Amino acid sequence: MSKATYDDVNLILKLYELRREEKMRAARSWFSANFKCKSMAEFGQLCPPGSEANAMMRQVTSYWEMAASFVTAGVLNEELLFANSRELLFVWIRVEPIIGEMRAAFKDPNFMKNLETAAKSYGEYLNRTSPETYQTFKARVGG
Repeated sequence: MSKATYDDVNLILKLYELRREEKMRAARSWFSANFKCKSMAEFGQLCPPGSEANAMMRQVTSYWEMAASFVTAGVLNEELLFANSRELLFVWIRVEPIIGEMRAAFKDPNFMKNLETAAKSYGEYLNRTSPETYQTFKARVGG
């Protein structure tokens, strides 16, 4: 892994600043408390198209998909992101149970692929640096 740069740090600070925006805070709070879907049927009930819940879910997941794309594109040091943003992993753990159904329903096999890739790498990072942390975290937040 390459050493983090000042550009990496500045990007992390910008991502943190964006997370503090009022609507994003509300969406993150809603997602944390409510998004525990285990099927597309549950997703459809919780987040029907055009609903505020759907907008909040999309805001949170698209934010973390964007942040993950910085890692997968190689413009952000992944270990620096992992050291500062466990929320990425949290969001993936909540989405993972239905990602296959979502991809099939949307006819998009790459839907949230950056998030998936970064989250898998994050899990490997945790297993390497502090064994048992990933499984404990997943069990705690899985919903």
